Amino acid sequence: MLILASQSPRRQALLRAVGIKFRVIVPEIEEFVPSRASGRYAQVAQRTALAKAKAVAGTRRDVVLGADTIVVSAGEILGKPRDEEDARRMLGELSGRRHRVYTGVALVCGDRRSLGYERTEVAFRRLSKNEIDGYVRSGEPMDKAGAYAVQGKGAALIQSIRGCYTNVIGLPLPKVLSMLEEFEGMLRAEQDQAGGSRG
Repeated sequence: MLILASQSPRRQALLRAVGIKFRVIVPEIEEFVPSRASGRYAQVAQRTALAKAKAVAGTRRDVVLGADTIVVSAGEILGKPRDEEDARRMLGELSGRRHRVYTGVALVCGDRRSLGYERTEVAFRRLSKNEIDGYVRSGEPMDKAGAYAVQGKGAALIQSIRGCYTNVIGLPLPKVLSMLEEFEGMLRAEQDQAGGSRG
């Protein structure tokens, strides 16, 4: 069975929506998100996704899925807001502008691993101070990268999305499904080859 190395209810809901059976083991790692990465945003997300998956994998023979989502605006990586003031700052930064959402995806099983990522462009409409204050008071931004949730009240902030919608939620399902199919196919082929060599 697949193991999801994430406590995110959004990622869990997405996997359930497409019928993937999994269990959750939360990785015990300290996440570090740099404020800037000189254009290496996909690598930043992939590195953290891999760290999450490896922290859970250990000696298990199950396939472990790790994921990490970052929001990038004008070269700055926007993580989860520290407090309400930080959330207001982030939303003000995103207001009336385009930004990119990157999700790194890592699959680990034993010493085998596969890495990938998805990038989506999101445009915010111009927000008034009252709109930002009201959204922050709702509490929704506080545990979200970039201080918004596209699948919640934050949908009203968005003008357009170019690319994978589920990536903005936190897990690019088309990418994950194709990676899982390829990864599990590779593992089956290796098992078949090992079985044939023993015979």
